[in-house]
Amino acid sequence: MAFNWAHIPEYINPVLVSFGQFKIYWYGLMYPIGFLTAFFLVIYRIRTEKLILAEDMVFDFLLWAIISSVLGGRIGHVVSSDLSYYLANPWKIILPFDFTGGWHYTGVLGMSYHGGVIALVLAYIWFCYKKKFNPWQFADIVLPAIPAGHTFGRIGNFINGELYGRVTTMPLGMYFPTDPTHQLRHPTQLYEAFFEGIVLFIVLWSLRKQRWFNGLTLSLYLIGYGIIRFVIEFIREPTGITRAQFGFMNLAQVMSLLMIGAGMALILIRKNQPYLPISREEE
Repeated sequence: MAFNWAHIPEYINPVLVSFGQFKIYWYGLMYPIGFLTAFFLVIYRIRTEKLILAEDMVFDFLLWAIISSVLGGRIGHVVSSDLSYYLANPWKIILPFDFTGGWHYTGVLGMSYHGGVIALVLAYIWFCYKKKFNPWQFADIVLPAIPAGHTFGRIGNFINGELYGRVTTMPLGMYFPTDPTHQLRHPTQLYEAFFEGIVLFIVLWSLRKQRWFNGLTLSLYLIGYGIIRFVIEFIREPTGITRAQFGFMNLAQVMSLLMIGAGMALILIRKNQPYLPISREEE
């Protein structure tokens, strides 16, 4: 059993389907699946909990979210990984194809979570301003579904054999075919899929009907994700700019601490604010 577990990545074909030289990779589908999962969970809430948000507004925001997070995540990856390479090959920044040996649909390979978050927050603020919708109420409606989408993104990383962890002797270790040293490593993609995705989703979903103050869901998301990412970074193999050290931390951990601090600050700032209902049954 231990042997089979350790070699699972070597048995996985990252290509979902191929038509001659044209190939579609699992990784390329994981992000759309993640976005759609979060979208339908929000629609489910609107229909079953009689939320004040219209369904077409959720669809509009989905488009904003996809565009902003993909662009921000991609720019963050380009800047933090190998900027000189992308400046020499600018078409590879946004082109979801690889022409080596034919046409291969790979999706947009390489995404920075923190870059995507920054872009998404800016798009979110602008969207709420344009639609004249309270951003704290909107966060309480949408955010409980977001971690479910994270799960698919991390599974995509796992299938693609990227963002694996450091060398380990633990039973959970795996061999990744993309690892040039072919050593047993932590499957940190699966750790993140479980904790950033499943566990955080369960926590936020179970608290989605809280009535303390608007924005609590956002605060808990920032704190929860920040803590999980901070801890896992200790066993994740650093890549690109995350190799930069700040004492015992890397850049991703510094940004995770900023997320935790922002979440705590929101609680302190908004804890005494009156709660605005997000459901017609509360009005």
